[in-house]
Amino acid sequence: MAPEETIEKLILLGLSEQKAKETLKNAKVTKFLLAALSEVNIGNIPTGSGLLLYHLATKIKPQIENRLPLICKYVANGKLDSTLRVDAALDYLLSHINEENINLGEFEEFCGVGVSVSPEQVERAVEKQMEKYKKELIEKRYRFNSGVIMQAVRADLKWADGKAIQNEVAVQILDLLGPKTETDLAPPPKPEKKSKSVDSNKKVKEEPQGHKESQVSAASGDIGGATSMPELMKKLPFHAPGENYRTDGYIVTPNTKKLIEEHLKITSGKVRTRFPPEPNGILHIGHAKAININFGYAAAHDGICFLRYDDTNPEKEEEKFFVGIKDMVEWLGYKPYKITHSSDYFDQLYEWAVKLINKDLAYVCHQKSDEIKGFNPPPSPWRNRPVEESLQLFEDMKNGKIDEGDATLRMKITLEEGKQDPVAYRIKFKPHHRTGNKWCIYPTYDYTHCLCDSIENITHSLCTKEFQSRRSSYYWLCNALDIYCPVQWEYGRLNVNYTVVSKRKIGKLIEEGIVKDWDDPRLFTLTALRRRGVPAAAVNTFCAALGVTGAVGAVDPTMLDAAVRDVLNVTAPRVMVVLEPLKITVTNFPSDKPISIQVPDFPNEPEKGSHNVVLDKVLYIEATDFKETPEKGYRRLTPTQSVGLRHAGYVLKVAKVIKDRAGNISEVECTAESTESSEKPKAFIHWVSQPITVQVRLYEPLFKHKNPEDPAEVPGGFLSDCREDTLKTVAAFADASIKGAEVLDKFQFERIGFFSVDKDSSSTMMVFNRTVSLKEDSGK
Repeated sequence: MAPEETIEKLILLGLSEQKAKETLKNAKVTKFLLAALSEVNIGNIPTGSGLLLYHLATKIKPQIENRLPLICKYVANGKLDSTLRVDAALDYLLSHINEENINLGEFEEFCGVGVSVSPEQVERAVEKQMEKYKKELIEKRYRFNSGVIMQAVRADLKWADGKAIQNEVAVQILDLLGPKTETDLAPPPKPEKKSKSVDSNKKVKEEPQGHKESQVSAASGDIGGATSMPELMKKLPFHAPGENYRTDGYIVTPNTKKLIEEHLKITSGKVRTRFPPEPNGILHIGHAKAININFGYAAAHDGICFLRYDDTNPEKEEEKFFVGIKDMVEWLGYKPYKITHSSDYFDQLYEWAVKLINKDLAYVCHQKSDEIKGFNPPPSPWRNRPVEESLQLFEDMKNGKIDEGDATLRMKITLEEGKQDPVAYRIKFKPHHRTGNKWCIYPTYDYTHCLCDSIENITHSLCTKEFQSRRSSYYWLCNALDIYCPVQWEYGRLNVNYTVVSKRKIGKLIEEGIVKDWDDPRLFTLTALRRRGVPAAAVNTFCAALGVTGAVGAVDPTMLDAAVRDVLNVTAPRVMVVLEPLKITVTNFPSDKPISIQVPDFPNEPEKGSHNVVLDKVLYIEATDFKETPEKGYRRLTPTQSVGLRHAGYVLKVAKVIKDRAGNISEVECTAESTESSEKPKAFIHWVSQPITVQVRLYEPLFKHKNPEDPAEVPGGFLSDCREDTLKTVAAFADASIKGAEVLDKFQFERIGFFSVDKDSSSTMMVFNRTVSLKEDSGK
């Protein structure tokens, strides 16, 4: 049918010409609309029914498109006369998807066919709810959310017209409150800002962030960011356990209903997810999003989440990676319901492979790996070999009779991306860390993933967007074996600018000596972030703020930095540390012995604790906090300008500047005056007295360009993009109160930034990593 003819038909339904043209761009909706039009006489249907057919075409799922004629018939004869009833019809048919004959009486009752709601019923229902909320209505007047009343009335009168309810609510509110006054029309007052308050001790221990309730989108639309993972996870529009068939693209077979019923008996209707990393590398910031979505969605819906190691490649797996993955999951605050391995199911996976061959859905192929790479490889000449031959060859593969690379088992399916017959098994003469030398054939991800999900009765198989092209093989394989089929949902992966996360590329950075190990604080692996001092709560908040969308994009590291500051600002106690010490001697020190000063850990919240610092005749300030010849606007210590000492109650004035033989300032002699009697200085600076020496590591971004892996941006490759000044180590003077802090304890060094105790610390030298600088400039 020509586009012009189609547009004319759509206009007959009641669509505007512009809406008809827009609809034509959606092939799926247009297909269902044209099918609906072929079922009715457009000139002989009730007024408004055309728009109901349009609504039907936008809502119907492919699983029940065979029921389109039935719904069209009910719309045409006026029995389904509202979007509410059409939606109910779709809902009923989806829940009876495997039934050959629909019970029309039950169907009509479910859809409210013939049920009418009188204006009097609506009036009485509204009056009932108005009485319930009368006190709140009078108090809030027109700022009251009348939607609460409308929802309650809708719950009482399911088939009442929505506009009739809305109008009646408006009338009764007007009767109660009268016309709006000037106060009602004025903008609402802004709520008072509440200061953040988090209980903390002086030292912040690195503890898992617990999730009492802990929650991406693909077919049902993107979900924007939230302030927490539980809040985000509860927004996600996923199917309820057992309602897999409601999901777009889900394949329904004659056995689906029976298999789902058996699945629900095992799961008791609970949500089940899994986080399935390969144990061949360290987790990175992108994995943090996957961990939060999989574990968070389960927790937010009172479900369970498995930690399943996808250990199907014996060549690259190491014990340290298994341990590291578990540690990072727990660091982020999640506890796996059960730790499993793909290798737990090797026997079952092999049996199913034999079953596929027996059904002529898999075959042994001898094409080399190079021959089947890419998207247009030549078809396998062995695709149609006899079943018995493939069975014997597959057994030979298992028994080590065929050399590595000389045979694979391939499945007879074409993926969405056009790739044909993905490999299910390959030969690898390598011992497995768990099964030893029992196997010399190992299953691939394409084969293993969905089958392990089925074995573990996963309800929501949540994965990143690049696996969307594998969804067809996921459903095909479960259905080919006639086993329970979970639902795969995809979301956009998390990429961060100015870094690389590939295992191979990080390995190269380590090999070249650019970074020291997988946990080097300049990297964005989770172990590196933890070592740098990034709190788990900040990582989780960062992931929640990104939301769950189908789009693949990159975010700037400053977004993570902001989340880190938000957490540390209320949890990291303040201490004074001087990175570039300049000696100050107070010539008129007011005491013959050091003075002990009580300093609050959180100056804005002194109730959260304090520590004592020593003020003595000799103290140290930052070299940048004194200038002999200052520029205009400089606010700190100069020969003619005084400066205050934070927490001390004293103001310093320069008496004498002492220089070494090279002409560099080595000491400044000052006089001190109480803040009570002196003029108020333009600035107060931090200082230390009787300090301890600590090592401070100041990290900068590793790469110069936003996309170091992009050849267009960095033609010489990512290694050529590395900066040379990414780590500066300084010997700093710290207040002695910091002594005894433990690894991963976090502090704010006043006026400098947030720092964390590094694992390289010893009993003789504490080492601190800069986690993030302060957002605000330290000032002039």
